Amino acid sequence: MLSLAIYLTLATALVGLSFVVFRKFVRQDYLRVGRLSTRSALLETAVFVLWGVFTWFDLPAEWPSPWIDPLLRSLALVLILIGLLGLFVTMASFGLRRALGQQVDELKQLGLYARSRNPQILLCGLAVVGYSLLWPSWHTAGWVLLYAILAHLMVVTEEEHLRAKFGADYDDYCRRVPRYLSFGRRSDVAVL
Repeated sequence: MLSLAIYLTLATALVGLSFVVFRKFVRQDYLRVGRLSTRSALLETAVFVLWGVFTWFDLPAEWPSPWIDPLLRSLALVLILIGLLGLFVTMASFGLRRALGQQVDELKQLGLYARSRNPQILLCGLAVVGYSLLWPSWHTAGWVLLYAILAHLMVVTEEEHLRAKFGADYDDYCRRVPRYLSFGRRSDVAVL
């Protein structure tokens, strides 16, 4: 197990690396060629692989934890299943080249994209939360928070590109559909 100081240092380094990848390399590709290069797609993938490896720093031998309440374990498995299945379905409907930012030819607004501009991020987040519930600790809580930060950096960079590419159509889409989630009626509730 890592000490808190080492864990925070590694997490900070990963956020810094992610900032450079998303806000420099990925953004530069979007601005120059209107899509991601293979290099940037691999760098994005590497960021999330490094993030995924983060839990292995703290995973105990007995995983999932044998002392977790069966109801909590069931909830965790349901969240993981819904998240992964939903992620697979949205990725399949979106297309791999589009999901990797290498082909952006139209603004996807149907299906789950009519409810959230980033359903893939939300669905992956469900799986992440479910996974963290199987071994609750401050490390896995930090892992969930780290996912949210990295995903948001990626989303902000993609939004900048989509706004430049689709202009008023994208602005209209942003007014109608929340970035992540909306609770209640749109007219009286803040949108995340």
